[in-house]
Amino acid sequence: MGIGPDERLTGQLGVLLPGRTGVALAGAGLSVPEQVRSNAAIAARLGVDEQWITRRTGTSERHVATAGQRLDQFAAQAAEAALARAGVTAAEVDAVLVGTTSAEEMSPHAAPLVAADIGAAGAAAIDVSAACAGFLSCLVMGASMIEAGRARVVLAIGADLLTRYLDQDDPDSAMLFGDGAGAVVLTAADGVSGVGPAILSSDGSRRELIRLERDELLIRMDGRSVYRHAVRLMSDVAVRATSLAGLSIADIDLFVFHQANSRIIDAVGHRLALDPSRVVDVVGSFANTSAASLPIALAAAERDGRLHDGDHVLLAAFGAGLVWGGVVVTWGAGQH
Repeated sequence: MGIGPDERLTGQLGVLLPGRTGVALAGAGLSVPEQVRSNAAIAARLGVDEQWITRRTGTSERHVATAGQRLDQFAAQAAEAALARAGVTAAEVDAVLVGTTSAEEMSPHAAPLVAADIGAAGAAAIDVSAACAGFLSCLVMGASMIEAGRARVVLAIGADLLTRYLDQDDPDSAMLFGDGAGAVVLTAADGVSGVGPAILSSDGSRRELIRLERDELLIRMDGRSVYRHAVRLMSDVAVRATSLAGLSIADIDLFVFHQANSRIIDAVGHRLALDPSRVVDVVGSFANTSAASLPIALAAAERDGRLHDGDHVLLAAFGAGLVWGGVVVTWGAGQH
């Protein structure tokens, strides 16, 4: 069982638990807005053919938040779905980590609102700003907390509502993004950790390639350069993370790359000579949901019966900063 709410409120999260602790990925969940925006509406505004958008991105439609809908609400719904899937109660959650760059307010940040909404009273609550690598960073941080014995149940969440920051007349970005949230429950487990050695990297000298500046509040990017860097860096990190886990590419059951667009996913798969059946691509229905893309893809794969206990899953992400990373996880509920 997790640390109780009263103990958490008195700082007991920092008390080391005895013995070696592994990590299990116990369940995933997603939540997206009901409103769907098709390519047709975007194509009409841009003055392009609808199929041009599909060919360029792989997206047919995306979920878009309406006025008044909040990021923390979608994050909470995704967290509740993941907890239900994992058979874990909110009262057991020791920490809520939310990867996002689009929280409703600068302060308070999203994580404590999510913790309150799901009933995780007194849980540690931290936002992580790492662009499209936000969820991956939360996953690695949450696993480290459990492995160190400082938590037994952690929610790693990715959530973004970036359609609010799109220039609807920009052909480089207007069709790329969707809104939503995804979550994964991490629990303490006996034995070897289900989260392998992680790679988290950055290159701030490439900061100009993807920007969302405070004065304009619109996403700007150099699409061609982003494409080249994303393909190269995610291909490289996939090989390195797999090797660090003591595995080969052939040992990986499922590849879940950042769902930026299908052309990037296909190019990475081609570089690694992957069978497309082993690669998750949900861009067609969700578009690029930024920090939410990895957990949404995991939840969709689990929902569709593509993700099973014991599967080795390669996760890789890339985003503004530049930041990128990768890790091999073993899917399964384990023991908590």
